[in-house]
Amino acid sequence: MLKQGKIIKILSNQYTVLVDNNIYEASARGKFRNLKITPTVGDYVTIDIDNKYILEIHERKNSLLRPNISNVDVALIICSVKEPKLSLNLLDKMISIVTINKINPIICFSKIDLLNKEEKKEINKLIKYYQKIGYQVVTNKKIRKIKKILKNKIIVITGQTGVGKSTLLNKLNKNLHLETNEISKSLGRGKHTTRHTELFNFKTFYVADTPGFSSLDFNNISKEEIKNSFIEFKNYNCKFKNCMHKNEQDCEVIKAVKKKEILESRYNNYKEFIER
Repeated sequence: MLKQGKIIKILSNQYTVLVDNNIYEASARGKFRNLKITPTVGDYVTIDIDNKYILEIHERKNSLLRPNISNVDVALIICSVKEPKLSLNLLDKMISIVTINKINPIICFSKIDLLNKEEKKEINKLIKYYQKIGYQVVTNKKIRKIKKILKNKIIVITGQTGVGKSTLLNKLNKNLHLETNEISKSLGRGKHTTRHTELFNFKTFYVADTPGFSSLDFNNISKEEIKNSFIEFKNYNCKFKNCMHKNEQDCEVIKAVKKKEILESRYNNYKEFIER
């Protein structure tokens, strides 16, 4: 019997495939080696249930090499506003990288309750700016809203150590009772367990346990791709079509920064990224 399913776990050469809420263990056909195709977690596949073989790998909408996962829908970027201090550089870096990889970034600010009134005003301005340019922004207190956004999605979670990733996971699934800041360890894998990527079922969505995802960098990413990932720049038509918005004459983006239409920190981070 042939069925469509999704790979949610890989250990050695055994693939765990979810089909209509049922779990099947299967092997991959030898033809994939000849085609130089390796099945990954997140792949949608055709599986022969009776013979326990994966027959086809469907077209991927995206694919990451580190971690090795495909068809990710959302990257939930968690940023604490205090303890640790908010890093807009890291936030913009992750937004840019996931956008280039065709993954939808969702910004989640945590530890808002640690701010005083003036600090909250500044964070609210920041939230409004990111929302204005087209990003979804939530706080870790808006659990219902987060669940609604993540419904039926494959999620990766990223953020500095201590920003509250495990705390948020506990709120999204009260049966977890996580105590550590390390997601990979919290989801059931100790220090000596084989490292692998796996999708964990959160009832209405899947969270990918992705060790190393927060350390993604701009290797093999062009300056043009970085420029295009700053979505607010597209609202301005510069004199030169290949304008990189650094020091070119009549650059509309630079003018917009001076007019405070574009957030200065975003622009400064952009320049750092393309000059790396």
